[in-house]
Amino acid sequence: MDKIHELIALGEGYHIEFKVKIDKSIASEICAFANADGGALLIGVTDSGEIKPLSLDNELMSRIQDTINQIEPKIRVKFHKYPEIGVLLVEVEKGINRPYACSDGFFLRMGPNSQKLTRNEIIDLFQSEGLIQFDKLEHHKADFLNDFDRFAYNNFLNKTGITNQIEPEHLLKNLGCMSDSGKFTNAGVLFFTKSIDFLLKHAECTCVLFKGTGRVTILDRKDYNTNMLDNIDNAVNFVKRHTNLAYKIESIQREDIPDIPEIALREAVINAFCHRNYFQEGANIMVEVFDDRVVVVSPGGLPSGLNKQEFGIKSVRRNHLIADLLARTRYIEKAGTGIERIKKDSANHDCKLEISYDENWFTVTFYRSRVDKTTSPDVDFKIAPVNAEKYPTNAEKYPTNAEKYPTNVEIATVNYLNEQNTTKLSQKQMDRIIEIIKLIEKEQCNRQILSDIMQVSPETIKKYIEILINLDLIEFVGATKNGYYQVTDKLNKIKNESVK
Repeated sequence: MDKIHELIALGEGYHIEFKVKIDKSIASEICAFANADGGALLIGVTDSGEIKPLSLDNELMSRIQDTINQIEPKIRVKFHKYPEIGVLLVEVEKGINRPYACSDGFFLRMGPNSQKLTRNEIIDLFQSEGLIQFDKLEHHKADFLNDFDRFAYNNFLNKTGITNQIEPEHLLKNLGCMSDSGKFTNAGVLFFTKSIDFLLKHAECTCVLFKGTGRVTILDRKDYNTNMLDNIDNAVNFVKRHTNLAYKIESIQREDIPDIPEIALREAVINAFCHRNYFQEGANIMVEVFDDRVVVVSPGGLPSGLNKQEFGIKSVRRNHLIADLLARTRYIEKAGTGIERIKKDSANHDCKLEISYDENWFTVTFYRSRVDKTTSPDVDFKIAPVNAEKYPTNAEKYPTNAEKYPTNVEIATVNYLNEQNTTKLSQKQMDRIIEIIKLIEKEQCNRQILSDIMQVSPETIKKYIEILINLDLIEFVGATKNGYYQVTDKLNKIKNESVK
């Protein structure tokens, strides 16, 4: 019973599909799993994970077997009945005679969806990728004990709503981020390790601010190489920090008008991380900011199975597991609507957009707006650097990891620590102090719990705790044995003032 409840708790994804009842789509789902990497079909469960009990009698089993028999070549699956809850688990192994087809055609699992393909498309897909996908390959260098990032893991759980009661190694295996031998897959490295700098160097994202409109003088550069979710957020924030924001004020209402539409920008950056060709090791994702435009470039053209006529209409994912993990965190939609959202948001904000691609590169260019200051008497435009306080540019004044924690709340806390603490803190020390504050806010933590989560010695945690207590930012409540730390009213006041 534990297995079935764990699968339901994980929710639908690349390896898991829910069905309320038996219908003709069962065959296409089984085909899709067999043509990909296998998976589990849970019958008697709604899309939201609610159990709708079925009567697991002979008639039902006969119906599903008849449905499977229509698949060619013949395929074998494993049935697991759970009569206590009325759920049938159908385990489908990765097929050895691919491609498989049912009466409705050929299907392939792509991210959290099963998509219909022509036979030539599916054969071409297998040939072009050599039956190998980068994100599913085992990474032999990464080590779980040394490289696992607990903070990134907890952040993923919070964004997906997956319970934290499952052991990390077990959950990572179910997500496809760890092999049966206990080694990270490449997807696991990208999402759940502390740094990809020495593991997958080419997978980092480089953001550059140029002077003028050419690639001659560099004013700012950042190389983001932590976990994928942070790297995406950091790349978006880099652009926001180095572009302008117009404030259109009518009466008491204020409308923000950014140079680059935020939804379109974010979708373009996520698209680059999700769909780039990670086998192309000689290049990484580039985000370039010029006086007149912002350019997002990712290695790899259109994925196999997608032609120019279908681009923006049909969704074909190059990195299925990465797409699944991003869909779980709601960074992307299951339906693959990213390009359409980029076009729509750009049009809504009168932002000139250019999308180009060849066999090696995919480029999205946003042309920066020029705000017309000629307005009616009751309307005023004010131009200012976007979130100047929220995203500081003075590296000496802000020596902390402002890029990884680019919110005004964390920056305000960092500023206070720098101003009040007599001992200059390194960037690594400040990172850990901010992480401690976040953990204390989320749950009841004592020193040992913080040590276990952050994988730092209790003695080191003690030093950071003393700094925070001396500044009256946290306090210990309860008995020595069972007590925990909590943030003080003083810290809450600092944070509240930062968002006014």
